[in-house]
Amino acid sequence: MFVDPPAPQPLQPGETPPVSGSPGLPTPDMAVSWEFNPDYQRLVMMWRQVLPELDELTSSLEKAYQMARSKDVWDAPVSGRYVEEMAEWRTRLGLYRQAILTSISDQAADTPRWIPVNAGAPHAFS
Repeated sequence: MFVDPPAPQPLQPGETPPVSGSPGLPTPDMAVSWEFNPDYQRLVMMWRQVLPELDELTSSLEKAYQMARSKDVWDAPVSGRYVEEMAEWRTRLGLYRQAILTSISDQAADTPRWIPVNAGAPHAFS
């Protein structure tokens, strides 16, 4: 079984934007205020939407696999082939889950949580 990558973290209550690193008076080029990045928020929402669906698929397949392995359900020589196929489906679903969650996690790691208000970033949630 695979371990899920780190999930993107939503805006926490009381979380504050980064402190500007340059002291002195602000210039027109320097950002004065920050906002939580809407692209990062989109990744948080995507993770929350995808994870329950992947969990449901995994549990459904696991239940069917456990039933297929039971001698109470199957008592024919052909059952071994079906159990092997279901084991392959479990492996493929695990790889698919890992790929989807890793892509979201990697994108979140590359996306800044806070952006300057005057950066001209798209405002998907405004």
